[in-house]
Amino acid sequence: MTTTVLKEPVRGDAPGAARSPRRTGRVRRVTLPYLLLLPALVLELLVHLVPMVMGALMSFRELTRFHIRDWSTAPWTGLDNYRVSVDFDAPVGKALLHSFAVTVGFTLLSVALCWLIGTAAAVFMQDTFRGRGLLRALFLVPYALPVYAAVITWVFMFQHDNGLVNHVLHDQLHLTGQRSFWLLGDNSFYALLTVSVWKGWPFAFLIVMAGLQNIPGELYEAAALDGAGMWRQIRHITLPALRPVNQVLVLVLFLWTFNDFNTPFVLFGRSAPEAGDLISVHIYQTTFLTWDFGTGSAMSVLLLLFLLVVTGGYLLFTSRGRRGADV
Repeated sequence: MTTTVLKEPVRGDAPGAARSPRRTGRVRRVTLPYLLLLPALVLELLVHLVPMVMGALMSFRELTRFHIRDWSTAPWTGLDNYRVSVDFDAPVGKALLHSFAVTVGFTLLSVALCWLIGTAAAVFMQDTFRGRGLLRALFLVPYALPVYAAVITWVFMFQHDNGLVNHVLHDQLHLTGQRSFWLLGDNSFYALLTVSVWKGWPFAFLIVMAGLQNIPGELYEAAALDGAGMWRQIRHITLPALRPVNQVLVLVLFLWTFNDFNTPFVLFGRSAPEAGDLISVHIYQTTFLTWDFGTGSAMSVLLLLFLLVVTGGYLLFTSRGRRGADV
């Protein structure tokens, strides 16, 4: 009788046989997230980072129409374009400072009104009543419309002779002594603010309405049993619960409004009036109407730095506020 002895495999006989699947799985887990992020990273690099770097390089050159065919041949000026932009005693710097002040005032008013109207509409739309779904859909129409189609409608409404705004305010309600020029002079600021709020508040309404879904209804029932009215419930329950949502919402609205170019460009055309001269349109005029690409690029870089500082400070302030509330 022949006995066959089975030899047990020695651990060192096949060094890669037992470890290969485990090591391969570990490599896949490490590299898979980077592979999934690679398309977004490439698109971000092509769409944003490359033009940003090119614009920063242009800001250090005297780039005018004579060098636009090959901007690398433009003379190197160093920080001269930045000095011209921030020289507030000279015409270029003074005009930029005025545009910056108009943009800050416009942004603060627009963001505040968008948040206020959107929050009020979202809070009052929490109650169940007939037609609530239809109203929610109608509230989102300004946000869903394309920017050009929405703003061009307001252009016709703000017309001096046959516009709907003058027809209602002057002919029907008799609130003005004469028909107003809404797209010229000081009234252009209020026209721009009206269109911006009309377009922006549905987004605030949508975000706040989503945040309200996470607040338990038992809190309101307990507060009502304790005798708290609607305003006390909003103050002590709704607003504190919406604080994380509002922090992100205000930042997004600020960045969108401060950088808004489409609304004033469609509303006023290539040359905005002085009262509606937002900084985005001002940089466009400096760059493409006067053909001073170097100074326009320097203004764009300064705008980017300002928004980075404001965003960083806001995030730092809100993060400290959250840590203080948690303690």
